[in-house]
Amino acid sequence: MSAATFTTTATEGYFSNVAAAARQLFNALFAVQPVVSQRNKEETIWWLNRLANDCELHSPNLSAELRYFASRG
Repeated sequence: MSAATFTTTATEGYFSNVAAAARQLFNALFAVQPVVSQRNKEETIWWLNRLANDCELHSPNLSAELRYFASRG
């Protein structure tokens, strides 16, 4: 009797996991990308460049990476 209960519980767990995975896949495929305003994008680029300037003396590699990220815009 306990084996039948175990099988039923395992089967329900399996199908609920498959359903959850299918929902996550659907959400990932049809997710709406957030809209970023041009002003917000420019402010982010400005902030990254300013941060790169601040750390130029003590960490030139980090500064170069920050400038790279800013150039990708």
